[in-house]
Amino acid sequence: MKQIFTLTTVLLFSICTQLAAQKTETQIGLVTDRPDATESPTVVPKGSLQVETGAYTTTFEENNIEERVWGYNTTLLRYGILDNLELRVGWAYQEVETKINDQEISSLNGMSPLLFGAKVAIAKEDGWKPEIGLIGHLFLPFTASTDFKPEFTSADFRFAFNHTLGERSGIAYNIGGQYGGDSPELAYVYTFAYGYAITDKLGAYAEVYGDLPEDNRANHFWDAGLTYAIAPLVQLDATIGKSITDGQDLLISAGVSFRIDKK
Repeated sequence: MKQIFTLTTVLLFSICTQLAAQKTETQIGLVTDRPDATESPTVVPKGSLQVETGAYTTTFEENNIEERVWGYNTTLLRYGILDNLELRVGWAYQEVETKINDQEISSLNGMSPLLFGAKVAIAKEDGWKPEIGLIGHLFLPFTASTDFKPEFTSADFRFAFNHTLGERSGIAYNIGGQYGGDSPELAYVYTFAYGYAITDKLGAYAEVYGDLPEDNRANHFWDAGLTYAIAPLVQLDATIGKSITDGQDLLISAGVSFRIDKK
């Protein structure tokens, strides 16, 4: 697995280096759906392919039981098929280690369910009216490895909103729901993020997000991070966060996003 991850990293670095060497400006800048949990309402341009990938780790410890999750190659492909519509495909390779008193008792690894979905641009920002988009995904159990195959097909949807506050700042938020997976109940989801452009290339953000299942306790989280544009269509990111409620002691992630425009 480490050899595959290393090869993927080298390949992506090579692609990003070539893109960074290009000096051609584009009319539409790079707008990504990572690294935060808040999805943007903006779709990729028609005929363009956008790749957003990275890795993360989370930890949680309670009553001498520690769980650590590693996510490798968490990749989302976004392709613009119309001026207001993009198609989305995503996947991730995960490893989950569980220990009691520092002794490993289980180790799981494999692919999580593939996601297939679309994003529709509904409205552009106009004064006090926000930019609005609608995003929906299906997560198919039969595409997952045995260790991560959920009991039910799951789906999610969310309305995405964006407000410009000034030349260098803005807020974005999502409202929606998710259904299925290992539980048939519906969970309502929310996100709220504030972003600030420190320089033309360096940005920072902070957000809160969570889910509210119908028959379970709510889960709330926060994170913050940085983005850096090494070229007009190439962006690096880094994030740190944790849960506000029980469930996650630490989140660390890093990644890269780039777009290849139609010539």
